[in-house]
Amino acid sequence: MKKFYITTAIDYANSRPHAGHAYEKVATDIMARYKRLRGYDVAFCTGTDEHSLNVQAKAKELNKDPKQYCDEMAVAYRDLCALYEITNTDFIQTTEERHKKSVTELF
Repeated sequence: MKKFYITTAIDYANSRPHAGHAYEKVATDIMARYKRLRGYDVAFCTGTDEHSLNVQAKAKELNKDPKQYCDEMAVAYRDLCALYEITNTDFIQTTEERHKKSVTELF
């Protein structure tokens, strides 16, 4: 079977998702669904980028541990995907060990 990989940008976790985030995920989902209909084995990734000064500042503003804050924001982005019935096959948080390991191996 032919393989197809598609991803959204990984969203900064410094604020809750908005219409722009939904738009990108819906548009990406349309392509993923189309490719599946055409017989492709589709890997569709989305997630949150949790390494930025903006994320750190927002966590500090809310008096939260940055990792705790990022985990809460990841739930909001997962909920957005569920609300719009996005068919992603993976959701990655850049603070996950599997992400750290992959990046370390790559570089």
